[in-house]
Amino acid sequence: MAKPKKGKPCWYELCTTDPDGAAMFYNAVLGWSFASAGMADFDYRLARSGEDLVAGVMPGEAAPFWLIYVTVLDCDKAAKAFAKAGGSIQQAPDDIPGTGRFAIVADPQGAPLGLLQPLSDDSRAFAMDEAGHGRWHELMTTDPAASLEFYGKQFGWKPGEAIDMGPMGTYQLFRHAKTDIGGMMKQAPGMPGPDHPFWLPYFGVDGVEAAIARVAAAGGQALHGPMEVPGGSFIMVGRDPQGALFALVGPK
Repeated sequence: MAKPKKGKPCWYELCTTDPDGAAMFYNAVLGWSFASAGMADFDYRLARSGEDLVAGVMPGEAAPFWLIYVTVLDCDKAAKAFAKAGGSIQQAPDDIPGTGRFAIVADPQGAPLGLLQPLSDDSRAFAMDEAGHGRWHELMTTDPAASLEFYGKQFGWKPGEAIDMGPMGTYQLFRHAKTDIGGMMKQAPGMPGPDHPFWLPYFGVDGVEAAIARVAAAGGQALHGPMEVPGGSFIMVGRDPQGALFALVGPK
């Protein structure tokens, strides 16, 4: 088994008020298949894109949301480091049998994030060249400069290109292992999403326009897009039928 590396996006988890409805929606939009994780007394469902495990779905009573997980070498130390640097621990480190050790934290601006110390580095949930997988990670925050510095210290992420978006401000790319994996920007009033800083996962599709049609047909809502982004890809930001914000990226 490959040795895990720090700072790699490795899992996507949806907390939703209606796991059945969410499974139907993401099956229609992304082609995911779902099966129970087999946990006693807990309804946790695993989503696959083809043969690859890409996401989990679990029930929750709060407003539905997507959570991104990032690999760490020592979950307990990483969670403490978040708290020591001004963040917080929202769920203390605990073991997932057969998977590793996880915790849920928040950065100093309040954006929640999952930490995972995996038993092996075999996750293919994040695959930038494959539809149905995670392809991009976007942080909406009150302080992009502070966030870039914070995550650089926590995960070793490096700053990439800073893109001038005019009235919307600067879109700051960040890199892991010399590859751009996401962007950070200042959260402004009126933007889709919660009223606090948050991470937004982008899932790959083979065609954004066709995916937008599937979103509508399955009861979701396209809030933004299709919009071309640097590099020639197109994006859309949407809301699933239960209210969780998500994004898609791919060719038009």
